[in-house]
Amino acid sequence: MGTVFSFDVRGGDPEAVQTALREAVAGLHRVDEVFSTYRDASQISRLARGELTVDECDPEVAEVLELGAEAERLSDGWFSMRYEGSLDPTGIVKGWAVERAARRMAESGATGVSLNGGGDVQLLGVPGPDRPWRVGVADPLRPGGLAAVVSAAGTAELAVATSGTAERGAHIVDPRTGRSAVTDLVAVTVVAPRITWADCWATAAFAMGSREGLSWLESLPDVEALLITAGDEVRCTGGLASRLG
Repeated sequence: MGTVFSFDVRGGDPEAVQTALREAVAGLHRVDEVFSTYRDASQISRLARGELTVDECDPEVAEVLELGAEAERLSDGWFSMRYEGSLDPTGIVKGWAVERAARRMAESGATGVSLNGGGDVQLLGVPGPDRPWRVGVADPLRPGGLAAVVSAAGTAELAVATSGTAERGAHIVDPRTGRSAVTDLVAVTVVAPRITWADCWATAAFAMGSREGLSWLESLPDVEALLITAGDEVRCTGGLASRLG
């Protein structure tokens, strides 16, 4: 998927965990083969060209497209899988793949799982007795610095996803225009139970801009967020403080 995935797995039977890890990694490679928009022979590319129907694709394709449609509905179109008529589920595939792989590791008996896919993190369980997972949020305006540290204390699952321009430049598309989103934001970090949704919501909120994005994120259940503007202004949802530490 053009990025790095890293696993931090604690507890469980070593043999079972190793088996699950091999399956999870193989699954990530399979996702890339099926959903890559850069591979002409991928199922998603062939589907976009009309060479396959959804029913002729792997079942995961229908699952992802349904999730993408739900994200589009809940974001009032600010998240979209279609740009200028072309199908591109990239905005939801990575988060979905990270979450699926993390849950495969937890099913193996691991007591703590942290899976980081290109900066989007799914946390399950705990890393040790009386120790929660903690995730540093990079400061987009100060390379090497942290804007915040998110704690998973008190919850069995938590996800942290960031969308912005610091790492990849202006890559987020405004679905209304099909061009790069022009907003006052440089980064949006969303904290939610599932990385599938956290990743989508961060992308959609970035495209909206700080005012509308913050208001919309406040309306979502079990979602907190940190927004940083180009002017170094920090805005956050009302309950974010309970997730910092």
